[in-house]
Amino acid sequence: MHSYNMDRRTFLGTSFGVLLAPLAAKAQQTTRIYRVGVVLEGGPYYANIDGLKAGLGELGFREGTHYALLIRDVKGDVGALDGAAKDLEQDNVDLIYATATSVTRAVQRSTSKSSIIFNVGTDPVSTGLVKSFANPGGRLTGIYTRSMDLVSKRLQILHEAVPKVRRIVCFYQPGNPGARTSVAQAREAAPKLGFVLVERPIGSVDDLRARLRELKTEEADAIFQVLDAMVNSQSALIAEAALARKLPTMFNEPNAVAAGGLLGYGVNLYTMGRLTARYVQRVLLGTSPAALPVEGFDKLELTINLKTAKALRVTIPQSVLLRADEVIHP
Repeated sequence: MHSYNMDRRTFLGTSFGVLLAPLAAKAQQTTRIYRVGVVLEGGPYYANIDGLKAGLGELGFREGTHYALLIRDVKGDVGALDGAAKDLEQDNVDLIYATATSVTRAVQRSTSKSSIIFNVGTDPVSTGLVKSFANPGGRLTGIYTRSMDLVSKRLQILHEAVPKVRRIVCFYQPGNPGARTSVAQAREAAPKLGFVLVERPIGSVDDLRARLRELKTEEADAIFQVLDAMVNSQSALIAEAALARKLPTMFNEPNAVAAGGLLGYGVNLYTMGRLTARYVQRVLLGTSPAALPVEGFDKLELTINLKTAKALRVTIPQSVLLRADEVIHP
């Protein structure tokens, strides 16, 4: 498994370097500092930004020399997304970089002319972001990963890692289509593993905070994160509350586990950001997003936090540990 992943990473890195060598040379020659707007919900999504900076650096684009980032972090306030995107467009940024499907949809509907590069976990064709993978046909393109399809797999890993878990609670926004779909998948898959899904609809970060305070230990044996960018942005808050109540957690982004979660399974946000760098660079140098096919990215990672396991007095089976891509030790 690991050799295949390494081969894939090597292939991607090599092919990108060959394709973009002329663009890197052009970047070295330009004296203009491009302005890149960024819209995100905060929390673990900053890993996207770190990856983007690293990827642009590999392509010869240096922050402060070739480009500047204008970051709009709404800190989980979904209602602020449209305003943040509008402000960036009115500020005449050269493009807008958006993380997560719900964020990208907000940027799309609240702007009319800005080029948009995205990282999304839901099919961008079905959500109306692009016309097709091969021919986006508009002002949006980027990287897509099948995070929406991993709900049952995450439940399976949680079941294997902590077999005693029965009642799992999930927080989500009913107004988020991706969250509704993710919860529906969990609702279907949970009983097959002996889980009882405890649904907690919320409308804001303050609502989430209140629900976490009200959560009683006997109500749930674990917290399970579904695909909801607003909730995902509060991973540290969820991990802290879960630890206080001695509850295991399963996050849908490995990057979130460092905040104190127990398990995380999905794509590495840093890697996603790094891969979108070539889209950002090409659009900045004049290529239309419509000419850049959407790329699927399918490398998944399992992260396990043994420091958290120790605090929870949970013993992760060796069979699960051996499958981990990263283990955080006490």
